[in-house]
Amino acid sequence: MEPLLQLKGIEKSFPGVKALAGASLNVYPGRVMALVGENGAGKSTMMKVLTGIYTKDAGSLLWLGKETSFKGPKYSEQAGIGIIHQELNLIPQLSIAENIFLGCEFVGRFGNIDWKKMYREADKLLGRLNLRFTSELLVGDLSIGDQQMVEIAKVLSFESKVIIMDEPTDALTDTETESLFRVIRELRNQGRGIVYISHRMKEIFEICDDVTVFRDGHFVAEREVESLTEESLIEMMVGRKLEEQYPHIDKQPGNVRLQVDKLCGPGVKDVSFSLHAGEILGVSGLMGAGRTELMKVLYGALPKTAGQIALDGKNIFPRSPQDGLEHGIVYISEDRKRDGLILGMSVKENMSLTALRYFSRASGRLKHKEEELAVSDFIELFNVKTPSMEQPIGLLSGGNQQKVAIARGLMTRPNVLILDEPTRGVDVGAKKEIYQLINQFKADGLSIILVSSEMPEVLGMSDRIMVMHEGRASGIFTRAEATQEQLMAAAVGKLHLDSQEWTK
Repeated sequence: MEPLLQLKGIEKSFPGVKALAGASLNVYPGRVMALVGENGAGKSTMMKVLTGIYTKDAGSLLWLGKETSFKGPKYSEQAGIGIIHQELNLIPQLSIAENIFLGCEFVGRFGNIDWKKMYREADKLLGRLNLRFTSELLVGDLSIGDQQMVEIAKVLSFESKVIIMDEPTDALTDTETESLFRVIRELRNQGRGIVYISHRMKEIFEICDDVTVFRDGHFVAEREVESLTEESLIEMMVGRKLEEQYPHIDKQPGNVRLQVDKLCGPGVKDVSFSLHAGEILGVSGLMGAGRTELMKVLYGALPKTAGQIALDGKNIFPRSPQDGLEHGIVYISEDRKRDGLILGMSVKENMSLTALRYFSRASGRLKHKEEELAVSDFIELFNVKTPSMEQPIGLLSGGNQQKVAIARGLMTRPNVLILDEPTRGVDVGAKKEIYQLINQFKADGLSIILVSSEMPEVLGMSDRIMVMHEGRASGIFTRAEATQEQLMAAAVGKLHLDSQEWTK
C-alpha cells in the first residue's frame, strides 16, 4: 500500500540537542498509525517538521507521492493535513462555532458572515462527536474535556486526508473517548490516514492498526499492532525491560500527619480521612467526582465551609495556597502547563520559585550559589534531561517538565505532598522514574496523596485508597482489600462503607 504521507531520514537539531536523527514515518490510507516513544523521543518535533513549524535539516517528505516542503501550518492544512494538538488552541471568549471556523467563516454575497449556516454546520460536527450542546456556547464556559472535543470538531471541519491526533484523550472521559474512537473508525473507513500519538497502551491496542516507535530521536521500528504485546512494545520504546510497572515498597506508616473530619467546600461534602507519615494515600474516582476540589480545599485554593483539618494534631485554617505552603502542604497540579510551570522561565527559576525564602539574604538579595547548588542536586536526583539549568522549561519534554514541577514542591520541604495526576502525559520510562522518586519520598517519611484517574496506578502505588463519588468519600480501602471492581463500584456510587470505617 502506497503511503499518503512518507517522511524518510529526517534530521533536526537545536543548540545542544539533536532532536531527530534519521527518523521515518509512514501514514497509510484507511489505517491508524500509532506514533509512540518516551518523552523526548522526537514525536512532537517530527509533527512540527511535518506541518512546517520547523524546517528539517535533512531527509525527505513525500505528500501524495511527491517531494514536498510546507512553509507553515496553514500550508499543510490547506494541503489536507489536520492536527489536533495536545495543548488547546482555542479562544475562550469566542463561541464554539467561531473557534471551529476561525479564518474560514461562511460569508454571504456581500461579505457578511452567514451566522445561521456557521452555527448549523458547527452543530453537525458536534453531533458527529455525540455532543449535545449548541455551538453558540462560549468555549471558555466548557470543561477541558469538552474543549478538547471542540478541537477535534475543528479538524474534522477541514475534511483532511491525514489527521494527526496528539494525546487526544488526555482530558476526555470514557464516554467521550468512545465517541472519539467511533469517529476515528468512521474516518478510517473513508480512507483517511490517522497518526495517533499516545502513551496509553490500552488505546493503541484498541484503535490502531500499525505502530511506529521512536527512541532518542531515532526510528526504531514500524510494526502491525496485532503482531505485538504491550510488553514487547514498551521494551522497544525504552530499550530495556521493565521488570515491574508499579514498584510499591512496604513500609510501616508512622503517626497520623493529616486528619480531615467532615470537610466541606465547593464540590466537597463531608469528607473524612487520615494520612500517616511515610504513607501513600491514593485518591480515585471518575472525572467530576470532586478529587481535585478536595485537594484545593486542603491547601487553601478553595474555601473550607465546614469541617476540620488537623496537621500533626493541631487544627489549621489554610485560606490561600500561600497558607497551605506555610503549613507544609504542597500541591502539584494536574495541569502543569497552566497551573504548575512558567514556560518562558528557565528550569532553575521554575524549580526554586516557591522556595526563594531559603535562598534569600536579610537584604532581600538571593544567594545565587546556594540556589544553583540546590537546583543542580535536584536535576541530578530526578534525572532531569536538560542541556543546562538555564534552559527554558517550555523546551523540555513533558516527563522532564513534570519532574521539575515535583522538585519545586519538594524544595519547600513539605510535610504533605499532593500529587494530582503526576504521570498524565508522561511516557512509560519517565513514569517508572517518577514512581521510584515517590517511593523514595515515602521511605523518608513524607506523607503523600496520589490523585489519579489510572486505576492500575492507584492500585499499584498506594498503601490505602480513598474513592470519591459526587464530592463524597464513598469508601476507603487498604491495599490488601482493594480490587479494580471494588474501586469502580465505589466510584459509581454502588458501594458505601460505614463512615466509622473510613478513617481506619
